[in-house]
Amino acid sequence: MNYEIDKTDRQILTLLIKDARMPFTEIAKQLNVSPGTVHGRVKKMEKKRIITGATLSVNYEVVGYGLTAYIGLIVGRTIDSNSIINELIKVPEVTVANIATGQFSIFCKIRCRDAKHAKDIIFKMNAISGVLRTETMICLEESINDKERLFRSIFNITD
Repeated sequence: MNYEIDKTDRQILTLLIKDARMPFTEIAKQLNVSPGTVHGRVKKMEKKRIITGATLSVNYEVVGYGLTAYIGLIVGRTIDSNSIINELIKVPEVTVANIATGQFSIFCKIRCRDAKHAKDIIFKMNAISGVLRTETMICLEESINDKERLFRSIFNITD
């Protein structure tokens, strides 16, 4: 049973991508449909895994974690990647970890207070069994963080 994404679904998704906390009543008002329609369509899209959750944007600088770094992990054996990921989960500063191809078997994003804190986290990552070494890139500025443009491109939305 396929679910066809129509114009109303695309409009709902567009509004939720802009503000995941927007109440269904506000979405309904903007789209001139009933709140029940919005609720039902969102539930159907969740069931079909078109919508898999909602996100919240946090200003990490304000909460004292203004340093972002990307860490590439070079591992001894690719087969160890899952056990390494299981160890990375124990490090709360690792906010993203991807199993990857290329030079790095695992590529991570970390959030830290400062350079000393980042060094401690990188050393902790290096100490994980199976990690041969790491390479670090410090993020100077996040210039683009935008899901909306891709969504508009996927569904050819130009308005």
